[in-house]
Amino acid sequence: MHRIGKLLSVLLLAVYAFAGIACSHASDRTDQQLKRQTVRQLKKRLAEIDRQLPLLAQLSLRSGVGAIGYRSQTHDDAAHWEWIQIDLEKEFAIDNVVLVPCILREAKSGFTAEGFPIEFRVVVGTGEGDDGHEISSFTGDDTLLPRVAPVVISANGARGSWVRVEARLLSPRRFDGKCLFQLAEILIFSDQQNVALRQRVTSSSNEPSGSPAWDAPFVVDGFMPYLMNRPTGTGSLAYVSKVGIGNQPTITIDLQAVQPISQINLHLVDQSDTVPQTFSGDFGIPRKIRIEGANQAEFSDAKLIVELEHESIFDTGPIMIRRFPETSHRYIRLTAIDPYIYSFGEQHGTRIGFAEIELLHNGQNVAHRKPVQVEFETERSRRLEALTDGHNYYGQILRVRRWLSELATRHDLETERPLVAAELNDRYVRQRTILTRLIGLAILIAVAALVVGWVVRQRAVTETRERIAADLHDELGANFHAIGLLSDLVQTNSDSPEKLRPFLERMRDLTERTGTAAIYCANMLESKGLYDDLVEDMRRSSARIMSDLNHEIAFEGIEHLDVLHPRKRIDLFLFHKECLINIIRHSGATHANTRLTATKRGVCLDVTDNGSGFGDTTANGVPPSLRRRARLLGGSATVTRSDDGGTRVSLRLPLRRFGFSYWLGIVRGNES
Repeated sequence: MHRIGKLLSVLLLAVYAFAGIACSHASDRTDQQLKRQTVRQLKKRLAEIDRQLPLLAQLSLRSGVGAIGYRSQTHDDAAHWEWIQIDLEKEFAIDNVVLVPCILREAKSGFTAEGFPIEFRVVVGTGEGDDGHEISSFTGDDTLLPRVAPVVISANGARGSWVRVEARLLSPRRFDGKCLFQLAEILIFSDQQNVALRQRVTSSSNEPSGSPAWDAPFVVDGFMPYLMNRPTGTGSLAYVSKVGIGNQPTITIDLQAVQPISQINLHLVDQSDTVPQTFSGDFGIPRKIRIEGANQAEFSDAKLIVELEHESIFDTGPIMIRRFPETSHRYIRLTAIDPYIYSFGEQHGTRIGFAEIELLHNGQNVAHRKPVQVEFETERSRRLEALTDGHNYYGQILRVRRWLSELATRHDLETERPLVAAELNDRYVRQRTILTRLIGLAILIAVAALVVGWVVRQRAVTETRERIAADLHDELGANFHAIGLLSDLVQTNSDSPEKLRPFLERMRDLTERTGTAAIYCANMLESKGLYDDLVEDMRRSSARIMSDLNHEIAFEGIEHLDVLHPRKRIDLFLFHKECLINIIRHSGATHANTRLTATKRGVCLDVTDNGSGFGDTTANGVPPSLRRRARLLGGSATVTRSDDGGTRVSLRLPLRRFGFSYWLGIVRGNES
């Protein structure tokens, strides 16, 4: 049994150790921050990501040709310092800085950033002699790459008149492995305004080839490699006029009240939903546009707000953004001083078109849903209201700051989601693995418990039968010895028949008692449930052993005996039996009394007689055999003189009602 216990312990430790090893290997494969979260937190985070993603702007890339941004000179290795600085027109409280990467169409992985620095910092300063202070820095451990989305860097309201991005560890470009620093756009937001728009740019070096797509001012021209693709809101077709609308066509917007404005956003026509698009990116955009404001409908008090002019395709992008000094007007008129010339087949003439015209003050579009008037014909499938409905071909138009923030958030969530899902799946796999192992272990323990229980029960039965056999041997031996002595007396007195009668009667009585004891013990040995009814067994045993004496036996609280383990019942029975045999053999008593009292706290057994007592032949008056049986029971035995001068043997057996032994006794007692 000891070996079985050791085997179970080893199996248990092995299972848990194996499960622990599996978990430790898994932890190395995922981010430690995710490892610290519970399954419930991971499920909640995954659900939150899935809830947010459909609401965020989509990363849709523009096609066609146009300006790209800033590119430094190239280097053979990455450890070079390159920087680019934006000088603002005055000091601003800066909320955040947005870096838009140049995007490479990679042969295997698709679109990704190229030339985005691995290590860099962003510095804000307030004057020419000011070295500035760092608002943020990044290393390769920040895992900004790979990416297509912009990087939004919080400045926490830091004040400055210039912002510099310093790259300290460059990244290689795909086709030749040369290391360089390049960005498509740098935006600096103070509230909702991009105060970096068309400001002065200086840099540590420039693209030496002189390509018009990489001029340094292109990093603040407001043109980005994205299309404003918002998944919410109904898409709207851009407004486009018919061909041949005059030399200087105009579009007039009635703001319906005098409104301050400081910025205009012209959203270019979505020429096609195919890639590449069917027309160049400047379709319908005049070469030169005059923007005027007035408070009279006939523009008798017209004032020039700004003039926009583009000389090449590099001067246009999906959204043409111009800031100007704040002015207040009710009516805004756009005049195509040099209109767009359309030529296709037999059609030739001027045209004009925009997806949306936004007039902004503090980032708020005051032209939203305001009436628009034109003096020329419109394409049949186009609506004039589309110019101010707040929607483009893809859906709702956002403020630029929010748009870029949503693109950055989408990148972060789409990067995080597979990690969370993988960690959650890994937890499920580990849970299933541990559960399977624990189920197997539970089955193994259950089987082992059954085996151990069977072995224990068999051992108890065997030991009990051995004890009964020993007692039977003692009793039969004593009886046979007495019969032998009586036989000798019969032979001695064979000449005196009148003396033989008591000896023969005594021999007959011993023979019957021996036979009865043998049959009784044999029946008990063959029985599967030994001493199931302890009270009845004690009564029968007492009647058999004490047949020649006057013996009284009484029981009290017998319902509490059911909690005794079968083995304790046997030992209690044998303790009582040995007390009775000792009375018969040694006391010379004529009267004996047994009283068994059981309570919730314990069992008390008192056996008294009126004999001569034990004398001083044993230690503390308790025979060794009774001491041994009391120890097996977990109780204590004492021997004192009874009231009538004989002997009192007392056994005290406590019951542990809330211990393991108590409940095990109940279970095994019920099984028995």
